[in-house]
Order: sequence, then C-alpha cells, then structure tokens
Amino acid sequence: MNEGLVVIVRSIIGFFTMLIFAKILGKQQISQLTFFDYILGITIGSIAATLTTDLSSRAWPHWVGLLTWALLGYLMEYISTKWRYAGKYLEGEPTIVIMKGKIMEDAMKKMNFRATDIMELLRDKDVFDLNEVDFAIIEPNGKLSVLKKPELQPVTCNDMNITKNEMGISTELIYDGILIEENLRQLNKTKDWLFKVLESRGIKNVSEVFLATLNPGGSLYIDLYKDHIKKVLDIGDYKGPY
Repeated sequence: MNEGLVVIVRSIIGFFTMLIFAKILGKQQISQLTFFDYILGITIGSIAATLTTDLSSRAWPHWVGLLTWALLGYLMEYISTKWRYAGKYLEGEPTIVIMKGKIMEDAMKKMNFRATDIMELLRDKDVFDLNEVDFAIIEPNGKLSVLKKPELQPVTCNDMNITKNEMGISTELIYDGILIEENLRQLNKTKDWLFKVLESRGIKNVSEVFLATLNPGGSLYIDLYKDHIKKVLDIGDYKGPY
C-alpha cells in the first residue's frame, strides 16, 4: 500500500515536471524533430519513468538528472538559434540527393541512405517515377522535399493569366443556433442582411441553423440541423452480424 502511494506521488511529480519541460522544448521538437531531438525526448522520458517506478533509490537524483537533460536540451536549442554555424553542426543542413534529375551518390553515402530509401520517401510524396523529379532534398529532420520538373508542375492562375478573388478565412456567423453579432460587425454585415439571406433559402429562424460561415470572398456556408438527407453513406468497415 505504501509503495503504491509512493509511486502515485512520484508519478505526479514526474508528470508535471515533464509537462513543464514539454512547454519549453516541445514546440521545437515537434516542428523539427532531428535525430538528436528524438534521442533527447526518449532519454528524458526514460528518466521520468525511472523516477516513477524505481523505488530502490531516492527520487531526487532522478529528478536532478531529468532537470539536467532538459536544461542541456534547452541550451542546445538556444545556441542553435543564436549562432548559425553551431546550429548547422548540431542540427545538420539540408542535403540535395537528386539534382537536375540525377542521383547524388556521394551525398547519399555520407548520410547512409540507399536508393530504396529515397524511392520510398518519393512514393510518400506521390512520386512513383524518378523521371518526374528535378530536385530532391533531405531535410535535417529526415523528411524529403521534392521539386518536380517544370513541365510536370501544376498549372497556377498566374500561368493562365487568370485573376482569382481572395477567399480568406471563414468566420462563424451562427453557431449552434446562436447569432454571433460581433463577427457580423467585423465583416461589415448587418443582421438584416443575414436574415434576408436566410429567408431566401427558406430558413425562418436562426435557431434552425447549426453552422453558418462567411469568408471575405463572399462565400456563405449554411448547415441546418435538419439536412433532409434520406440516406447517410456508411464508409466504415463491415460491422458483422451483431
């Protein structure tokens, strides 16, 4: 019973310690998870687990070790941010593995990459033919960035000399049957305008609307509680005879 209580107390200490460290280190580690960051995260987690369950030793040495690893990790991030050359050494640099459609064998050997590894990463980018690739770059976090050959890149509005209206981000006007007047004012719209639009669509009351959004381009989306869809598609797995 006493051991269980000690484990609970240690778990609480370890949990909130990890929560604080995650706030300090987490964003950088999630956005750019280099190999060093990966090892750092595993080590800190392992120390926290030992702090929780190793009752043969006192808790404070484990906590000091946890604090030391987290501080060193934060220090490395700080150095990488302040000094670019240190950042290059600690976090690595992007490496070109395909240039002008040609595979850079020497660069791949330095990173211990095989051709099959590159092809797997290309397939993850929906590229199944090496002839489509102009440039391919291995980022410091191990991800592959691909630039297709010019003739295979998607056509844009600029290519077609087409002017496209700005769509912007949609803003909620009605949510769960409640009118949000502040958002209406931000979009320079009035309640009378909204009521007329709803009436034109056969909607008599705001309470009938589950969600209504409007973007700066003027696109209005309205979803009702009663959608009048007779049959809802089921795209899940077969549920079996029970």
